[in-house]
Amino acid sequence: MDVKIESSWKEELRDEFEKDYFKRLIQFVKAEYTTYRCFPPGRKIFSAFDHTPFHKVKVVIIGQDPYHGPGQANGLCFSVADGIPKPPSLLNIFQEIKTDVQKAVPESGNLERWADQGVLLLNATLTVRAHQAGSHQNKGWEEFTDAVIAKLSEKRESLVFLLWGGYAKRKGAKINSSKHLILASGHPSPLSANRGYWFGNRHFSAVNSYLEKNGKEPIDW
Repeated sequence: MDVKIESSWKEELRDEFEKDYFKRLIQFVKAEYTTYRCFPPGRKIFSAFDHTPFHKVKVVIIGQDPYHGPGQANGLCFSVADGIPKPPSLLNIFQEIKTDVQKAVPESGNLERWADQGVLLLNATLTVRAHQAGSHQNKGWEEFTDAVIAKLSEKRESLVFLLWGGYAKRKGAKINSSKHLILASGHPSPLSANRGYWFGNRHFSAVNSYLEKNGKEPIDW
């Protein structure tokens, strides 16, 4: 199957694209986009991969679903398109960055600038029907993104995986912790953050310390 995705990922995931579940998934997604309004725009479904080639990944952040409101989702977890108000979870992420690494909250919630530095912003499910959270779950995307995480864990060295909330922790349960750094905390959503499970995790400075220790450029958060 010819999937329009960045070339290094196309090579790494070539076998995955030929599996029956993936063929069924693509049929489902095509039908959904033909029949309903879905997000992100079709050309941005694989944006996380297009911005962050396989061999340039330094950090992986695992999300769950794309945003399902008009104009929000741009193919990167937690990120919104330029000019779109920042959702509460993203505001809490920026607030922790401000406290942790003393970087001012940016004007835009578009995280493409992180992705271009090697932060793979991976949602477990890459598409969603408008205004229906979770509507494309359990259709095959989770199996596909499990394979992505497994490839990175197996073939790369000294990556940082950020697992925020119970879902991400389960998703990352098989990452090889002997060769990668795993940082886990509560989710940045207000429900979790306001209970004390998010603020103060200092993940952003910890990421950069680890990257520098392993001879890699830190992330300009």
